Amino acid sequence: MNRILAITIIGFISGMVGTGLGGAMVFFIKNPGKRFMGTLLGFTGGIMLAVVCFDLMPHAFEIGGMAAGFAGILFGVTAVCLTDILMPQIPEIKNITAGLDKTFIKSGIILGLGIALHNFPEGLAIGSGFAAGDAMGLSLALVIGLHDMPEGIAMAVPLRIGGINRLKIVVYTILAGIPTGIGALLGALLGEISPIFVSLCLGFAGGAMLYITCGELIPKTQTLYRGRVPTIGMLAGILLGLYITKVLG
Repeated sequence: MNRILAITIIGFISGMVGTGLGGAMVFFIKNPGKRFMGTLLGFTGGIMLAVVCFDLMPHAFEIGGMAAGFAGILFGVTAVCLTDILMPQIPEIKNITAGLDKTFIKSGIILGLGIALHNFPEGLAIGSGFAAGDAMGLSLALVIGLHDMPEGIAMAVPLRIGGINRLKIVVYTILAGIPTGIGALLGALLGEISPIFVSLCLGFAGGAMLYITCGELIPKTQTLYRGRVPTIGMLAGILLGLYITKVLG
């Protein structure tokens, strides 16, 4: 039981610290201009695009096959569409900084939900890794923590553009990492998770994040600043995402 508790704690630390550190980047963003925020939004959107296309989806197909992976992706896209329909109005936020755009809040919320869903199967991987050996489990926990940092940034940027308080953003990104610990607990208890189940979870998270990244985050870079700079930022984000998935993963 003590071992399972330790694995669970490691899972919580990996997910919550990873996304939380990414969210903490908002403390370095003071009085941002539209050009800077558009570029940063494109950069984080590029990171998410690369992570989803070159990490999440390939893993989903590898673990459970194309059918399970595609089913998860379709479920994820459908879930985001339904969320978009059920959440048409942007919540009223008090004390919003002048000039910031509240329409980005919904993007940040939906992306945060996708990241939280993504973190659950990552937790399963950590728990299952420890079942195979401590070295593998610790390695997975470290890699997943590093992998979660750009996701925390991607969630934090649209929330900051929407005017959410910096401290609240960090709290929200930390909360998005909680499912990692829950997944680690289940992975440690069950030892071996059904490959189809893990594939569906990864595909679901990938579909949700792909939809919000391509449908909202990247197009909105041009609403903030029309020019080439946000596109360059997006390309730089894709390259960094490739580095993260190929070198750190």
